[in-house]
Amino acid sequence: LMPTDIVVLAAGKGTRMNSHIAKVLHPLAGEPLIHHVVHTAKRVEPRHIAVVIGHQGAEVRASFADDDSGLLWVEQQEQLGTGHAVKLAKEQLPDDGVMLILYGDVPLISQQTLTACENAAKNGNLGLVVAEFSDPAELGRIIRDDTGAVREIVEFKDATSEQRQISEINSGILAAPTTHLAQWLSRLQSNNAQQEYYLTDIIAMAAQDGVDVVPINAVSEAEVTGVNDRIQLAQLERHAQKQRVDQLMLAGASFADPSRVDIRGRIRVGKDCFIDANVLLTGEVELGDGVSIGPGCVISDSRIGAGTQVLPNTLVDGADVGPACSLGPFARVRPGSVLGSGVKIGNFVETKKTRLGDNAKASHLAYLGDAEIGRDVNVGAGTVTCNYDGVNKHRTNIGDGAFIGTNSTLVAPINIAAKAFVAAGSALTKDVEKDQLAVGRSRQRNIDGWSAPSNSSEKNT
Repeated sequence: LMPTDIVVLAAGKGTRMNSHIAKVLHPLAGEPLIHHVVHTAKRVEPRHIAVVIGHQGAEVRASFADDDSGLLWVEQQEQLGTGHAVKLAKEQLPDDGVMLILYGDVPLISQQTLTACENAAKNGNLGLVVAEFSDPAELGRIIRDDTGAVREIVEFKDATSEQRQISEINSGILAAPTTHLAQWLSRLQSNNAQQEYYLTDIIAMAAQDGVDVVPINAVSEAEVTGVNDRIQLAQLERHAQKQRVDQLMLAGASFADPSRVDIRGRIRVGKDCFIDANVLLTGEVELGDGVSIGPGCVISDSRIGAGTQVLPNTLVDGADVGPACSLGPFARVRPGSVLGSGVKIGNFVETKKTRLGDNAKASHLAYLGDAEIGRDVNVGAGTVTCNYDGVNKHRTNIGDGAFIGTNSTLVAPINIAAKAFVAAGSALTKDVEKDQLAVGRSRQRNIDGWSAPSNSSEKNT
């Protein structure tokens, strides 16, 4: 079997983006455009992936710092066209396979289409991905002969008015045996309107050399749409979001309004999940069976156990939430929070690096940071674990079945044993033993004959 080598072209500046950021680094569904392309390329299981970089090349390469396995980096110092870029990449790749050319600003290309293109090349042909566009604008046009065979591609700037009426466009994505491609690249010339080496000129060369050009029809316009400006980026974002929501619905989730959810990561859902409007899911998120996410919630890099309800306007970030919990409304569950089964985190409660045992509850208005809270603990409204002394963080430990009264201040480090009771309004600095009642209040005095102070102007009248 002939191995496949992939070349991703990502050297362009993207002038029409009007940005200080390289075009291929602009995000789509939470990831840079080029990352979508490389992820899909890896699913084809190629021998090598060569990425041609130029404008802000260091930044493009740095974006793969955590995942650049198998990537070869090729620098195109002069922007002399797509043909020149592929020729530079070819110099670093073997001749004994096929080469598949992709673009860093065409993010939604599918594995299915790439495999079809790759297979055409493995059969000794040139595979070319084409599409019918309702508005082909300034894209290159496919020129066929009387038999319907593809003969050449004409770039818009070089096309006649008659050729510009053609709606079948060139996506730029193609594959061919590497030995053929090397010969065609050596014959490229820059006698065109842009004075660049067009990769598309090899189509006519293939036809002249008797190599069949096999057109591969893209599934949709969006699959082969490149991003040239922010309007196109926004249009592709909507398409990408629809794809992701459709996948989750097929996996068992229901949406109140599929058009008002944003997915910026890798999401797994169980059966019968419900996701309301204006929800944002980012990073690695797993929702168990029957999870319900209310409107306006943001869930990031978290696991939510089966049957848990996340009520409106709640933020969950970097948390491991057990089954049958209730979070919110207006709660904030921060990184390092681990919640057992049946835990309740109510309105305006914030947790951070805190573990709550089964059936523990903090129903409203509390801050629980750097704490270990046991089973069946009740945390009253207004409770604060004072975990920071200005230099270091300290732990609060609360045993099973303890009761923390309203408006309690727990100054860490502190241990409150199982079944201890903290009276409302207490400020505690010492450990509390099992079954003890802790009262940490100042003494109340009621003063008779008290009259409210009056201002000086009243005294002078």
